[in-house]
Amino acid sequence: MTRLRLAAFTALTMIAFAGNSLFCRMALKETAIDAATFTSVRLLSGAAMLWLLMRWQRQAPLAHGNWRSATALFIYAVALSFAYRSIDTGAGALMLFGAVQATMLIAGFLAGERMTAMQSAGLVAAMVGLVILVSPGMEAPSVLDSILMLASGVAWGVYSMLGRGQANPAAATAGNFLRAAPMTVALSLLALPWLQLDIQGVLYAVLSGAATSALGYVLWYRVLQHMRAMTASTVQLSAPVLAAIAGILLLGETITHDLVIASVLILGGILLVLRFGKR
Repeated sequence: MTRLRLAAFTALTMIAFAGNSLFCRMALKETAIDAATFTSVRLLSGAAMLWLLMRWQRQAPLAHGNWRSATALFIYAVALSFAYRSIDTGAGALMLFGAVQATMLIAGFLAGERMTAMQSAGLVAAMVGLVILVSPGMEAPSVLDSILMLASGVAWGVYSMLGRGQANPAAATAGNFLRAAPMTVALSLLALPWLQLDIQGVLYAVLSGAATSALGYVLWYRVLQHMRAMTASTVQLSAPVLAAIAGILLLGETITHDLVIASVLILGGILLVLRFGKR
């Protein structure tokens, strides 16, 4: 793959990752769709798109993936949808990304990995940023929604770790989405008393599931084949920034003092952790 094509694919992937946060926030802020229905439509749309992709490639998606990964994927999607009822796009993406990285760092620590002094400083900075982001105040989200967003990040971190070393990651993603489908149908049945359908909200959910989730993940796996792990981790720092910019431009969200400070601490801290790892 040429450098130009790699750069283009990487940019599209980061836009897709930011788009997941944006579509979710747009649906729950500007339409009447409920969080459970958004989650169900998103996962079912993603499953349908990936099933079609696997059929086109003459592969059997259920031969790949597993129920543990599917459960982690389901928890990530549900918690994200319910959290975005009150959290702004950029702040939510920062919390999500921070929780993902923290989860993977803690897992590495439990596995015997140790951090350098600069990495430790970066981790402390990122944690302080998260505390600022969820501290009580005029612009702070509710405690419940903050917990849900952090739980979503933890679930995505677990999902990412379970997917390491997959021989066919695209097919594994398809298998996990298809296994998550019955879980999301069960969620919809439980949430029937609070069902609120909205055509525009459903459209956002379909775009999130079929485009920015399903195709975005497949594109990311292709990019990873041509990129060092350190570079890939660093590139993902752009996703929360893109999500914040999109929220400001498209949803009229404001840039707060706390958000700026938290962004610098979280993204800067993660960058320190990634750049000063032991060789």
